[in-house]
Amino acid sequence: MTDLLRLRLDLGYDGTDFSGWAAQPGRRTVQGEIETALGMILRLAEPPSLTVAGRTDAGVHARGQVAHVDLPLSSFAALDREGRPVTPDGVAERLPALVKRLGGVLPTDVRVHRLSVAPDGFDARFSALYRRYAYRVSDAPGGVDPLRRHEVLWWSRPLDVARMNAAATRLLGEHDFAAFCKKREGATTIRELRRLEWTRGDDGILAATVIADAFCHSMVRALVGALLAVGDGRRDVEWPARVLAAGVRDSGVHVAPAHGLCLEEVAYPPDEDLAAQAARTRRVRTLAADG
Repeated sequence: MTDLLRLRLDLGYDGTDFSGWAAQPGRRTVQGEIETALGMILRLAEPPSLTVAGRTDAGVHARGQVAHVDLPLSSFAALDREGRPVTPDGVAERLPALVKRLGGVLPTDVRVHRLSVAPDGFDARFSALYRRYAYRVSDAPGGVDPLRRHEVLWWSRPLDVARMNAAATRLLGEHDFAAFCKKREGATTIRELRRLEWTRGDDGILAATVIADAFCHSMVRALVGALLAVGDGRRDVEWPARVLAAGVRDSGVHVAPAHGLCLEEVAYPPDEDLAAQAARTRRVRTLAADG
């Protein structure tokens, strides 16, 4: 019988001053800040280890990030003034106090919005059905609103939303996105891109909504970079699809800057399907041969 209890964390952060999510020696990271805060509040000998739904790069923001952490049941006694032990059923009622304590300890550019006891089979990374990102761009001649400069990219050329969407449609579906990813040893680049759509808001800001079951390294920003080149007329509408079909990194694809990107949502199936979804996600994917 284990003494560990799994918690789900729903959180957000301004990625401007972070070296990404993943803990790195000598660097300020989101994972490092939260693990350190949890370890201090719960009086753990060593900081706990977080598992995240999507490891964001340096400068990328998150509004709907999800992580999980396995904590000793005994550690929740630290949330009681008298240090009284807690049963598994009594953890949930102490979690609001932990959220409040985290709010007082964490720096203001990272917030844990909610803590909950994770259902059986929950894995923040592998149980996810999809991730939804947004990339925001302004093509206003005078530049971006200074109050939004950390979350909106300024593009100095006018952008045609219709051209960008025409090119984006050709990229949807399950493909090997090697042409738009930084290859990692032993990792597949096959992904199912479910939505890639640009809209222009009343404020003139262009926002790309990007949804996939998962993303490989730099995939969203590479896709955005390719579509921006189409939108400003430097590339034809069919070019991103040709790059995808070639299956190799193209020097013409420029990865868009990190600060325009935000992880908006991670979606999960009903509790009874969490374990099965995690098992499906762990399989190594291949594309069916053309017949």
